[in-house]
Amino acid sequence: MFVQEAKYRNLLIIGIGLLYVFVNAFFLYYQGIIYFAFLPLAMLVGIITLYSYDKLFYIIAFFTPLSLSLSYFIPDISFNLSILTEPLLILLLLILIFKFLLYHKVETAIIKHPITISIIIYLFWIFLTSATSTIPIVSFKFFLSKIWLIVPVFFLGISLFKKTKNIKTFIWAYSIALMIIVIYSTIRLGMSSSFTKNAAHFVSKPFYNDHTAYGTIVALFTPVLWGLTFNAKYKAIYKLISGFFALSFTLGVILSYSRASWLGIILAFGIFIIIKLKIKFKYILGITIIFIAFISAFWFQIIDTLEKNRQDSSSNISHHITSITNISTDASNVERLNRWYCAIEMFKEKPIVGWGPGTYQFQYAPFQKKRMRTIISTNSGNIGNAHSEYLGALAEQGFFGTITFILLAITILSTGIKVYKSASDKRIKSLALSISLGFITYFFHALLNNFLDSDKITIPFFGFAAIIVALDIYHNTNNNTTITADKKNKQ
Repeated sequence: MFVQEAKYRNLLIIGIGLLYVFVNAFFLYYQGIIYFAFLPLAMLVGIITLYSYDKLFYIIAFFTPLSLSLSYFIPDISFNLSILTEPLLILLLLILIFKFLLYHKVETAIIKHPITISIIIYLFWIFLTSATSTIPIVSFKFFLSKIWLIVPVFFLGISLFKKTKNIKTFIWAYSIALMIIVIYSTIRLGMSSSFTKNAAHFVSKPFYNDHTAYGTIVALFTPVLWGLTFNAKYKAIYKLISGFFALSFTLGVILSYSRASWLGIILAFGIFIIIKLKIKFKYILGITIIFIAFISAFWFQIIDTLEKNRQDSSSNISHHITSITNISTDASNVERLNRWYCAIEMFKEKPIVGWGPGTYQFQYAPFQKKRMRTIISTNSGNIGNAHSEYLGALAEQGFFGTITFILLAITILSTGIKVYKSASDKRIKSLALSISLGFITYFFHALLNNFLDSDKITIPFFGFAAIIVALDIYHNTNNNTTITADKKNKQ
C-alpha cells in the first residue's frame, strides 16, 4: 500500500515537473516571456522563508554582490530595484513587522544602544525632510528604500549575531560572492589592453556600474578578511583561505583604480598602527590641530600648487596617485569639485531641511558654473550625485542631515574601538577592530563619493553595524550591559 502511494506521489512530482517545463518552454519560445523560468527559485525562497527565514538573511548577503538592476532587464522601466536582493529584503521586512505585531517584543538593550538610536535619528530626519521635499514622490521613494535596506538587515542581523558563528557566516556569504566579482573583473581587466586604467571603468559591469563603487565595497571587506587571517584562534585552514581572499581583495582594490579606495585602505592601515602602538588621543588631536592650522595658513599657496599639477588619471599607478591632486585638468577631479560646489550652493538656499532626499540629481543643474564644467558634465545635470555622502546630505537634508550621518559614523567607530579595547576574548577583539577599520575605509571614501543609496553598499554597511552592536551587547564580557551568549555557540 505504502509502495503504491509512493509510486503515485513520484509520478505526480514528475508530472508537475514536466508540465512546468512545457509551460515555461511555450511562454519562452512563443511569447518571449522569461518570468516563468524564475518560478522554481521563487518557490524555493518561499519554502525557506516559511520554515527558516534566517537562511533568507544569508541568501540576501550572498546575492547582493551578484544582483542586477531591474533596468538592466527592462531599460525603460519607471522604477528600479535590485534583483534579487530588494524584493527579498521587502519580504524580510514584512516578516519582521508581522513578528513584532505578534509578539510586541524588542530587547531593550538593542533599542537603547547608541548605534540603534543614531540610526533611528538618521531615518527620522530622512522622513521629515521627505515631507518638506521639493519633489516629495522622489524623496518618499528614497525613504522607503532606506527602510527595507536598513531595518531588516540591522535588526535581524543583531538577533542572528548573538552567535559568533553567524557573524562569520554573514561575512563569508558576502565575501564568496564578492570574490566571484573580483575574479570576473580581474580577468576582464587582463583581457583589456593589459590592465589599463580606462578598462577598469567597465570591467565590473553589469554588477557594479562604476569602478569607484566596486573599489569601495572591496576596500570595506579587505581589513575584515585580514583580521580573520590573523585571528589567533582561527583554525589554520581557515586562516589560509582568509589570507587568499584578503590578498585577492587587496589586489582588487589596487586594480579598481579607485584613488579614494586606495587612500581609505592607507588611512585604515595608519589607524591600525596608531591603535596597536597605543598612541594617546591627545597626541593625535594635537597633530590634527597643527595640520589644520598649517593648511589654513598656506591655503592659497596650496591651491596654487595643486592648480599647476597637470597629471591626469593614468594606467601608470604612480601617475594615477599623482593625479589625485590635479584640480585643473583631471575631468574626474574637476567634475567632483563641480558637484561639491553645487551641493554647497544648494545648501545655502535651503540650509535647514534641504531640497529633499534623493533630489540632488534633479536640482543641481542650475547651480553649475561654466568655469567648473567638464567633458562629463551635462546641461540638464541629471546624471550622478553629489560625490560626497556628507555634502549630498547637506544639500538634500540640510545641516542636520549631515550631522545625523556624522553621528552615525561616530557611534559606530567609538563602539567598535570600545569593544576592541575592553573585550577579553581575542576573537571578539579581532572582529571589532577589523570591522571598525573596514568602516574607516568607507567613512573616508564618503568624503569623495556616496553609495549608501545602493543595496550593494548599504547591506554590508548596516550588516557590519549590526555586528558591532551584537559584539557590544552579547559578546563583550567586560561590558556591564552585556547579555551573555551561549558559549557553546562561540567558535
